[in-house]
Amino acid sequence: MTDARPLSTAETPIVVMGVSGVGKTTIGVQLAARLGVDFVDADDLHGPENIAKMSAGIPLVDADRWPWLDLVGAALIAEPGAVVACSALRRSYRDRLRATAPETLFVHLAAAPERVALQAEARAGHFMPPALLQSQIATLEPLEPDERGITVIVDAGPEELVDRIVHSLAGEREGSEK
Repeated sequence: MTDARPLSTAETPIVVMGVSGVGKTTIGVQLAARLGVDFVDADDLHGPENIAKMSAGIPLVDADRWPWLDLVGAALIAEPGAVVACSALRRSYRDRLRATAPETLFVHLAAAPERVALQAEARAGHFMPPALLQSQIATLEPLEPDERGITVIVDAGPEELVDRIVHSLAGEREGSEK
């Protein structure tokens, strides 16, 4: 970003994005706690039809996602500064969220597919089976230069990653900004 102001303020909604199993919820919960704001897991906003499809190993199509993304957008504006864990894999999905909450900042958690696969396998009780990881990786469109956000490489533990994010959001760190 070329803007000199800090990326985030107390009112800025934040979406922690990335493929399933990358650590969105873990990082999002810790980031929200650090910032003193609410946390929302977009997975909790999926309707029963979406959960049934994913549980059966069937990837969602855009028609499945639009109503869900509208609920996620509503969550972004419901509580100023909230942190929301949401895959937001495609630019069009992020555009849909920004249509409701224009100031949304995205924190893209990026990791090697092998690392994500191990993390996804280690999760217990999640409706998204690790078998769908490849479809998510294929769908992922990283943040573009004109999108408000940062990319953080998942190469450390959650505490260190949250430290990096907080420093970037405060404008104290230039290395990981897009």
